[in-house]
Amino acid sequence: MLSLSAFRRVVRASAIYDVLMIAPFTTPWTFLLLHEHLSALNVSLGGVPLPVFGPFHLLIGSLFGSVVMVWSVLRTLDPQPRFGRYDAAARYLFSTWMAWALLETGQPLLWLFFVPELAWGLAQSLPLRRSKGTPAGRAHESLLR
Repeated sequence: MLSLSAFRRVVRASAIYDVLMIAPFTTPWTFLLLHEHLSALNVSLGGVPLPVFGPFHLLIGSLFGSVVMVWSVLRTLDPQPRFGRYDAAARYLFSTWMAWALLETGQPLLWLFFVPELAWGLAQSLPLRRSKGTPAGRAHESLLR
């Protein structure tokens, strides 16, 4: 079990990780540069070059990157436990889709995203120790408030 302050540090650390990892995905131009590097990295890991991305793919990638960036900044500035729980749920969804893509393509690059995604999800799913005198059901423990 983690104390509230330790859990908040985990939530903030996962958010800072996301800011650093997602920054190149936030614009079509930076995403295009990142795509070239990711493709080369995938080849160096034994995979094949990534498919070419057109404007529509870059748009979808940048929309994804922008939403994750805003969510990450929120968690950096206000690392509430409930935000960590929601983030864990999102990471499990992302991990599921990454596992599917890994099974479909076998591309080794996916492991570099899948493992940290799953690890941050697990870290933000750890039980939270209640403070002394704090009854169950308080707002800081609820996902709905």
